[in-house]
Amino acid sequence: MTTLSYVELHRQVASDIDAEIAGALEGLGPSSAAVRRSISGLLGHQQMKYPLSVLPLLVHGSETGAPGPAVPLSAVHVLWWTSACYLDDLADGHGAHTPAGLGTDEALLASVLSGQALPIRVVQAQSVPDAVRNALTREIVDCWIDAVEGQLRDLRGDLANASCDAVVAAYRGKSGAPFGMITAMAAILSGAGTERTELWREFGDVFGILWQLFNDQEDLLSGRDEDLRNGTVTYLLACALEETSPGSRDGIAELGRAARDSEQARARLRSLLLAPAVLRRFEKDLAAFRDDAHRVLDTLGGDETYLPALRQLVDQAAGMYLTESRP
Repeated sequence: MTTLSYVELHRQVASDIDAEIAGALEGLGPSSAAVRRSISGLLGHQQMKYPLSVLPLLVHGSETGAPGPAVPLSAVHVLWWTSACYLDDLADGHGAHTPAGLGTDEALLASVLSGQALPIRVVQAQSVPDAVRNALTREIVDCWIDAVEGQLRDLRGDLANASCDAVVAAYRGKSGAPFGMITAMAAILSGAGTERTELWREFGDVFGILWQLFNDQEDLLSGRDEDLRNGTVTYLLACALEETSPGSRDGIAELGRAARDSEQARARLRSLLLAPAVLRRFEKDLAAFRDDAHRVLDTLGGDETYLPALRQLVDQAAGMYLTESRP
């Protein structure tokens, strides 16, 4: 039986996804030249490192054996995350790198349209029954509410009283909700019933948490330390707080606040985050999320041409890449 990796699938359909986005921009009409230029600039600026736009294709392929009809949803995924990533950069407080040729205000307006109006236009243009079109549109609207809730929880993270449960609640909104949205949309488009659609949403939700944990690790491994600079309460930091003695929590919290502006504080905090007890806790919880995602996939089943790529994505996201800090 032939199987595809998610990267191979993306290589096959990347031009189709690009064409779908180009068509959506062209469909705005001649009076929207500035909008097209601004969104195109934002899309060029916010290039995705990993081609997760194949997720709806893999879900639709698993359900029907044919991924192609979900290409418009892959376009929705790209547009949504292009917007969300730019808005997330702005929310972090250190500003976002403005796309070449665009002012800050232009990029902000483009991100709003890219994440909301344009995805809805893509969905509304599909030749599907009204009930399906309405359900897909509702997914986009509901996702934004959940994602903003998660982002607000993230922004208001309380270092002194942070917990792993509270961080997961934020991750479930800011990352779980959009992945749950796109997997549920693919299931709806495929004609899956309510029970299977909700299982696909559950898979997307858990995968979104895993992918956020993956991103958290990448940030430290890259040396960018953006989370430390932004004072973000990550899951790893919550693990450090829960694994330390009650008397040491205030010290770690204070170090987290100081890390925003102090390279020395960032180095000390990084060392605490990479302590053996913290990494053991993080790896244990990472494995639990991985097992949960695999459990949902095993329950769903489907076309074995496409399911292996979903399992591959889960295992990549759930990898333990951090290692113990050495003095």
